[in-house]
Amino acid sequence: MIERGVCWSTTVEPTINDKKSEDGTGAGDFTSSISGLEANTTYYVRAYATNSEGTSYGSVMSFTTEKAIDYGVYTDTRDGTVYQTVKIGNQVWMAENLAYLPDVLGSYGFKRAGENRQPGYGVYGYIGDIVATAKVQTNYATYGVLYNWYAVNTANFCPAGWHVPSDAEWTELENYLADSGYNYDGTKGGGRAKIAKSLASRSGWTSTWNTGGVGNADYPEYRNKSGFSALPGGFRDFNGSFDNISGVGYWWTATETSASTAEGRGMVYGYSYVSRGSSVKESGFSVRCVRD
Repeated sequence: MIERGVCWSTTVEPTINDKKSEDGTGAGDFTSSISGLEANTTYYVRAYATNSEGTSYGSVMSFTTEKAIDYGVYTDTRDGTVYQTVKIGNQVWMAENLAYLPDVLGSYGFKRAGENRQPGYGVYGYIGDIVATAKVQTNYATYGVLYNWYAVNTANFCPAGWHVPSDAEWTELENYLADSGYNYDGTKGGGRAKIAKSLASRSGWTSTWNTGGVGNADYPEYRNKSGFSALPGGFRDFNGSFDNISGVGYWWTATETSASTAEGRGMVYGYSYVSRGSSVKESGFSVRCVRD
C-alpha cells in the first residue's frame, strides 16, 4: 500500500516529519491543499509517497505567501466616527471615505445663494439642509461625505494627527503599489497605470468586461489587494447635480493648481488606471485622510 501527499516547511527540503497532508493511497494523480500558512513567508513543498520500503520525495517547489493587510482603527473624537485604517508602504491611510459633516448645503449645491468660495458639504442624493437627516441616509453610511475644495482647505478638516494628502503623497502611494506587485497583471512599475483594481473595493462597482477594469471580476487575487477599499461614491458638480454613483470615485488632494482648481484622483469602473487631474474647487468629491 502506498500512502501519499505533500509535505512543506520553511526549510529547503521538507520531509514527512514536517507538516504534511495525507491524500489517500495507491498510485496515480491526486490533488492536495495546504492551510495554516503565515503571511509574507517563503515555503518549500514537495510530494511524498510512503510504502513498506520507505519514503520517496518529488521535486521541491517554493512559493511566498502574500503580506497580510495591516489594518487598524481610529476614532474621530469630533463626532465619534470609527474608521478602519490601512498601512501601505510607509503611509497609513483611512480605508474609508471621510464622513465628517458639520454642515450640509442642500439644494444649492456647494455654494449658498450669493456665496462663493465657501466650504461645502453634502451627501450623495440628499438635497435637504439638515445634518441629522443627512446622516441617516444610506449613502452617508456607505460613501461618507462629498466636499468642495474650500471645505477641504479649512483648518482641522481631517481629525487630529491626520491630514488631506498632497498630490505628492498620492503619487508615493501609487508608485509603491506599482513597484511592489500590485499591478493587476503581475507586472511591476508604471505608476498609476494598472493599480486601480488593487485599490478598489471588491464590490459596489458597475460591471465591465474591460480587462483589468475595476468593475471586472478578472484577476480576483488583485481585487482590493492593498486594503485601501476605494469606493465608487460618485460626485456632485458645482451646480448641485449628483452623478455616477457606483461608476466612479473621485478624491481631493490638498494641492492647489490655480485660483479656481485643485488636483484630484479618480477611478472609473471600466479602467485599470488611477486618473490624475485638476477640477474646479466647487466640485464635490470624497476625501481620504492620511496620518501625519
